[in-house]
Amino acid sequence: MASLSRLQTITRSLKRNPLPHPSTKFFNPCENIRHASSSRTITSPQPQCFTSMPGNWQLQTRRTLILESATSASESVKLNRLSDSDSGIVEVCLDRPGAKNAIGKDMLRGLQNAFEAVREDASANVLMICSAMPRVFCAGADLKERKTMSPSEVQFFVNSLRLTFSSLEDLHIPTIAIIEGVALGGGLELALSCDLRICGDDAVLGLPETGLAIIPGAGGTQRLPRLVGKSLAKELIYTGRRVGGKDAKSMGLVNHSVASGEAHLKAFEIARDINQKGPLALKMAKRAINRGLELDMVSALELEEDCYEQLLNTKDRLEGLAAFAEKRKPKYTGQ
Repeated sequence: MASLSRLQTITRSLKRNPLPHPSTKFFNPCENIRHASSSRTITSPQPQCFTSMPGNWQLQTRRTLILESATSASESVKLNRLSDSDSGIVEVCLDRPGAKNAIGKDMLRGLQNAFEAVREDASANVLMICSAMPRVFCAGADLKERKTMSPSEVQFFVNSLRLTFSSLEDLHIPTIAIIEGVALGGGLELALSCDLRICGDDAVLGLPETGLAIIPGAGGTQRLPRLVGKSLAKELIYTGRRVGGKDAKSMGLVNHSVASGEAHLKAFEIARDINQKGPLALKMAKRAINRGLELDMVSALELEEDCYEQLLNTKDRLEGLAAFAEKRKPKYTGQ
């Protein structure tokens, strides 16, 4: 039901904003998934993403189209897969220091490539999104690039951004946004699309779009009130007010606010905990929660029943019972 509703929304959007002339080159994530091969498996933390660390899209119509040919991998998004005992943890790292990780066409393409790669990776159990820059998560849209766009190009770009963040939200694995420093506009909307948000006390979060005579256009008007409530979300969006980490925690905008510089440590601790759980159980739990919230209680409980039933005949369920009886850690395979 949720997928059908979203498809209808996309169909209405396409009717209002038809695709450009056929001569325009587009990005097709399926054709360009191999470009995400710039990602690498790492056996130890890498400096650009772990400086403080000790150790199907269901509807094909949701694929994002971007006004440029994706003939090369993005320079501003890195995809890292951890290995050894942390195998199953994947990290997407924003790395555009010259623009405070502002989201332009290249970064949007990089995010789409990365999310598609994670979706296709059967070994991925949890995704973390962080910044390679200190004191900056993402400053929002690249307004310098935006000034060069026509209104129709802006609309098309924002629609692509919205769908990209929806694809992140729809990933089958748990996702964690690690916010150190600034997360404004599209940067906060990126974090809102994740399941969990961990920030430092000195983080600055906000949706300042009304100050530019626009509104949050990549999901902010919908995801923020679902987290903090309608009234508070309206205040934050109407005023464009920025909040710090501790206030964000108190209003439910983030799950944890920790000492500055330690958000990555906290997120990694949570990711490791999640990574030890049954992969299929995580997938079903996320589906039951996300889709259930869009249903009435009776339908939501039926959904929960269906998700539970899908786990009854799995090898992982039997392994969990055996490990409990033998007082050992389970070894889950996702089967």
